[in-house]
Amino acid sequence: MSTKTWTWHTSPNGITTPARDRRTGKVAAIVTPDLPPLKSTEDGPPLPAVFRSPFPATTQSDKARRIMVRPVLDFRSDTATRPSPAMRQAMAEAPVGDDVFDEDPTINRLEETVAALLGKEAAIFVPSGTMSNQIGIRIHCKQGDEVICESNCHVYNYEQAGFAQLGGVVARTVPGVNGVLHVDQLRELIRPDNCHFVRTRLVSLENTHNRGGGKVWPYEQLADVCEWAHENGLATHLDGARLWNASIATGISMADWAKHFDTVSVCFSKGLGAPVGSALVGTKKHIAEADRHRKLFGGGMRQAGVIAAGALYGVEHNFQRLAEDHFNAKRLADGIRQIPGLKLVPDEVDTNLVIFQIDPRLEPAAEFVARLKEQGLIAGSFGRNNVRLVTHLDVTTADVDAALAILRRVCAADLRELPPSAAAKTAYA
Repeated sequence: MSTKTWTWHTSPNGITTPARDRRTGKVAAIVTPDLPPLKSTEDGPPLPAVFRSPFPATTQSDKARRIMVRPVLDFRSDTATRPSPAMRQAMAEAPVGDDVFDEDPTINRLEETVAALLGKEAAIFVPSGTMSNQIGIRIHCKQGDEVICESNCHVYNYEQAGFAQLGGVVARTVPGVNGVLHVDQLRELIRPDNCHFVRTRLVSLENTHNRGGGKVWPYEQLADVCEWAHENGLATHLDGARLWNASIATGISMADWAKHFDTVSVCFSKGLGAPVGSALVGTKKHIAEADRHRKLFGGGMRQAGVIAAGALYGVEHNFQRLAEDHFNAKRLADGIRQIPGLKLVPDEVDTNLVIFQIDPRLEPAAEFVARLKEQGLIAGSFGRNNVRLVTHLDVTTADVDAALAILRRVCAADLRELPPSAAAKTAYA
C-alpha cells in the first residue's frame, strides 16, 4: 500500500520549507510506500524524529496518517550546504557594480581578502573550481605542453580533461599514496628538450585530496616537490579547493601552504558554505592573464557581488568552524570502524571526508548507496566498493549518530541475507 505525502525540508538553521517540483516550482506531492514504525532495534538507535506537514490532508488515507515522512541526511558532499539567513542577508545587501570593468566593490573586496589571506599579489573570482583550475593550467602551459599530476586528482578525473580539450595540454599521471606523491617519483619525468617530445611545464597538486579521503599533504613533502619543480624550471599549481580544511587541520596558515605555488585555486562553495564561486590567486601578471582566460571561458560576470558576498561571508565566518566538521568526520569514522562489513580507506581521517569499502561479499557500492537513501541517508559511491561520506556546515553531531544508525541497520540486513558460513567469514569484521 502507498500513501500520498507532502515532503518537507528543515535546515539546520531552522528554516522549514516544502519540497518543490524543480520544473514547475509547485509544492510537490509524492507517492511513497507506507513507512514502518520507527523504533529501537538491536541494529542501532532509532532514526531521527519525523516531521508532520501543516498542510490540510487531501485524502481519507492522509487524514488517518497525518502525512509523516522521514527527514534526509545529506552526506554526499560539502557542496550540499545551503546559505544561512545571515549569509543570505549579506548577499541581499551587497553593493554591486560591473565586474567586467572591475567596478563591483564586493568582488574587489573578496579578491583582495583572499589574495592577502594566501599571501599573493592578486586574485580573480570565477564561477567554479573547474574553471579556476583550468585557467591555472592554461596560464602555465600552451599547446603541446605537459602537466604532471597525481593519478587520482580532481583535475585529471573530474574536469573532463579540460586541459586537453581547451588548451591542447597533455597530462602525465603518477600514482600516489592517498593522493600524496614523493619527489623521488618525479625526478626522471621531465622530458628531454627534443622535437619528438611534449614539453614538461607544470606540476599540479591537490590538497586536501578528494579521492585520498581528504588527506592532507605532509608539509615538508609538499615543499620538496615544489622546490624540485622550481629548480628544474617547472611551474606549480595547487588545486586547493579544500585548502581551508588543510589549514585548520594542521594549524599551517593558508599563506604558508600557498607560498610554494605559482597559482592556487580555492573554493567557496564547499566547507565555507557559499552557494557558488572559487578564486585563483597568483602574481598580478598571472591574474591579468587569468582575466583574459576567464572571459574566453564565459566566466566574465557583471553585478556578481551578490554571489561574491556569500563567498566573503563564508571566508569571514565559516573558515575557523571547519574544525567542527573534522570532529564530526572523526566521530563518523570511529563508528564505521565498529560496523561489520565496512572498512575505512584510508583508516585515518584527516579532515571532513570519510571513505569506506564495502565487503565484496555484500552488494556493490551503487546498490548499497541506494539502500541508504531509502533509509534517509544520501551518500556517494565510486568504483565497485567505495562509498564517500562528507561532513559539512549543515551536518550536526546528532546527524552523524543518525547516519551511523542507518549504516548499522543496512549492513546488518545485508549480512543476514548471506549464508551463515559466508557471514561468519566477512572480511571486514
